[in-house]
Amino acid sequence: MRRTVRAALALALVLSAAGSASASAGTPKRWVMGYYVGYQRNLMPANEIDWGAMTHIVVGPVNPRANGALDTAFDIDNTAGPAMAKDIAKRAKAHSVVPLLMIGGAGEHDNFLAAAKNHLSTLVHNLAKVMNKFGYRGLDLDWEPINASDQQYVTELVNRLRGKVPNAVLTMPVLPITKTFAHVASFYGKIAKKLDRISVMTYGMAGPYQGWRTWHSSALQDATASMPSAVNINVTQFEKAGVPAAKLGVGTGFYGTCWTGGVTGPRQDIGDSTVAADDNAMSYTTIMSSYYQASAYHYDSKAQAPYLGFTSPHGPQNCTFVSYENARSIEAKARWAKAQGLGALIVWTVNQGHNLGAPAGHRDVLLAKAKHAFGA
Repeated sequence: MRRTVRAALALALVLSAAGSASASAGTPKRWVMGYYVGYQRNLMPANEIDWGAMTHIVVGPVNPRANGALDTAFDIDNTAGPAMAKDIAKRAKAHSVVPLLMIGGAGEHDNFLAAAKNHLSTLVHNLAKVMNKFGYRGLDLDWEPINASDQQYVTELVNRLRGKVPNAVLTMPVLPITKTFAHVASFYGKIAKKLDRISVMTYGMAGPYQGWRTWHSSALQDATASMPSAVNINVTQFEKAGVPAAKLGVGTGFYGTCWTGGVTGPRQDIGDSTVAADDNAMSYTTIMSSYYQASAYHYDSKAQAPYLGFTSPHGPQNCTFVSYENARSIEAKARWAKAQGLGALIVWTVNQGHNLGAPAGHRDVLLAKAKHAFGA
């Protein structure tokens, strides 16, 4: 995850792309996990977090270093970062929301691998220490991508953590697959036995890739050979690999994808068009304030995804096609996931869907919709 998420997902999309001891009594069987990152803290101050719309909040990033140490600046600094993390954990527990620490993310693969491969004991010790010191109840292990050669080290890390902190909540977000490269390794079914949730990051799943046509960033369904990404095919393939539905989650992105170069919607020839902006620059709040026009709005009922199409460049990023998620698509995705018996809906990031300063009840429309449609 993090700000370079699309690059990591692009790599996966083009190239391949029994309950644990931590499950506590009273934990809802369907989780809404909202990611809150330090570098977007100004978009959503801690005192405006909608605690009633989440079961879990994942705060990060905490980045492994190659020697097993941890960077706990949370992309802020070494004083304000930990202070933010401790404050959010305290607030979460006061509202009966489970706080988890996000470990790693896009761009952190090499350090994560080096630490797990060469300094595993140090890494496990430091993860347990930071989790307890900051007041968290679990860890979200964001190792991406998980290459075939990484799997033994991921397994060893999870096993050691489960032994070190047996009552901790352990979760893992993973990169999505496509219809073209649909294989999911049996590793995921095996590691799921030690984890509380495995959630597929089903957002940012389109781009100007060779052989593709323009497509939605998070289509629920209707994937084809030239538009090969969708939520439903990911669920099917991860379940075939042995991940139980009750431990499987899917993702919703509170940001959009800005295409430039003349394309105006999905299912079009890409030509010279490209993606000019996505995560961070194209938050849902920004889309609604700087891009949305009723005349440009469309809803693809086959894919269950909205989009904006413009005949001329529009907004700060000169978009002609904006793929994003709204209340209607999130409700469709959440209800579908609920019907499939899935265990989690993850949100990247809650910060980007927040309407800063709006009256209570109107600040987090997407998050509220996700909880209402998917929650118990």
